[in-house]
Amino acid sequence: MGSDAAAVSTVREAARMTWEESKRVWGIGMPIAIAGLSIYAVGSVTTIFVGHLGNLPLAAASIGLSVFATFSLGFFLGMGSALETLCGQAFGAGQVSMLGVYLQRSWIILAVAALLMVPFYVFAEPILLAIGQDPAVAREAARFALYILPGALSFAVNFPTAKFLQSQSKVIVPVWICVGSLCFHVALSYLLVTVLGWGSPGAAVAYNLSLWAIALGQSAYIIGWCKDGWRGWSMAAFNDMWAFVRLSLESAVMICLEIWYLSTITVLTGNLQDAQIAVDSLGVCMNINGWENMIFIGINAAISVRVSNELGAGRPRAAMHAVIVIIAESLLIGLLCMALVLIFRDNFAIIYTTDLELQHAVSKIAGLLGLTMVLNSVQPVVS
Repeated sequence: MGSDAAAVSTVREAARMTWEESKRVWGIGMPIAIAGLSIYAVGSVTTIFVGHLGNLPLAAASIGLSVFATFSLGFFLGMGSALETLCGQAFGAGQVSMLGVYLQRSWIILAVAALLMVPFYVFAEPILLAIGQDPAVAREAARFALYILPGALSFAVNFPTAKFLQSQSKVIVPVWICVGSLCFHVALSYLLVTVLGWGSPGAAVAYNLSLWAIALGQSAYIIGWCKDGWRGWSMAAFNDMWAFVRLSLESAVMICLEIWYLSTITVLTGNLQDAQIAVDSLGVCMNINGWENMIFIGINAAISVRVSNELGAGRPRAAMHAVIVIIAESLLIGLLCMALVLIFRDNFAIIYTTDLELQHAVSKIAGLLGLTMVLNSVQPVVS
């Protein structure tokens, strides 16, 4: 057990503590945020390429990515958060050999969960029709959801590997893997969609291959180069399985509710008049909001690592300092994001579409988007 952080009693001490804690948190959080942004950008790039094919393909991709893929992302990210807690505490307590066992246990649980999620994609069209989605949009969205199913299943591998590495602050190599996969995705999307003219199926192929490149790249790095935490395959991964499942489900509930409400809003807009414009405009705004969310998912992961490590080392005051600093900084980032959205409210939709009616619809709801970004800045950090 290390000695705890000193109490802060003066402005100078507070400033010093803020600077030191910011360096620690952002040293972990910035690479995680970049990796998260790269993964999210794979979906955004797919939306951009499909959006220039027309309003109906854009509506289908918006529902496929904002609803079905985001549903999977929220579920697997939440389930993987249990691994983040256990690995962070084990690493802080010096029990590094347990990290690989926890990782394998998480892989097993999420693999089973992935199989249970397949029917959600297979029966996408009747699900969308049952909740009142426009038939034309529902048909195209269901087809696109099936196209991207392989990529969505990669999250079952991706998030446990990411949490394993984050708990040890091994975040640089995953950043390069994610950024490299994003560059590959842009090039492949251009080839398949623009050059070869494969349309939405081509965009989905690029999406699937890019996400699996990230998942397999991180797994290969762990197995080949993280020998301190990875000691090989172990039957111990099957021990205490139910306790791990319970913790995973508990961790998943809050994150799923945070992420799924956006998906629900996107689906419900399909009941409005002119469903394609309604879904497209909200899909563009949710896509922009998702970029900010990835930053705060990185911050959330960093603060979780910091708090877990400090509590594992018996330093509760240091953990409290980390939380206070990052909440204040997160609020400032949220206000900055809102300001940028309001300044460029008439321009940012051009990235996704050339349709003037859709650009105007996005501009009309940009104020609500900015407010949402402020509210979302602090909530993921304190959850």
